[in-house]
Amino acid sequence: MNMLPPLTVTRILNGVVALIMGSALNYFGDRLLGVKIELYRGILDYDSLWVLDMFVLPFFVGILVAVIFGLGGKWLCYFPPLIVKSISYLEILYLTGVPEGASLMPFGMWALFVTVVMTAAGFGGVIGEIMVKKTYGRSPQDLIYKQRGDNSKHGV
Repeated sequence: MNMLPPLTVTRILNGVVALIMGSALNYFGDRLLGVKIELYRGILDYDSLWVLDMFVLPFFVGILVAVIFGLGGKWLCYFPPLIVKSISYLEILYLTGVPEGASLMPFGMWALFVTVVMTAAGFGGVIGEIMVKKTYGRSPQDLIYKQRGDNSKHGV
């Protein structure tokens, strides 16, 4: 029987916790703002709260996921907005129905909006990973600082 190494189990648990926390922040942020991008009520529906829900909230979700997960969080941060928005779309489609005065966003347009939300989360994930690593790039932090220390010793 193959057992995963302890580090891998810890990494998977960190990923699950990061996904749950990011999804919870996204869900409760959506409810707090009162915006449902899945519904179309007219052009006046696109206001400042809608912009906050589309760009700012997912940015902070991406930061949260990357900070919890650590290095590699910039790849994991795309999933919480996708999970929350998909569940919300399916909830309206199959459970609650479309409220009066609104219509369900066509799937193609909804997919475009979700892609924008996921991209904002990706930007947040990059910022969160920079916060964790204290630098950006492929080299681990300890190697970068060792090189800087070695150069200062040799007068370079």
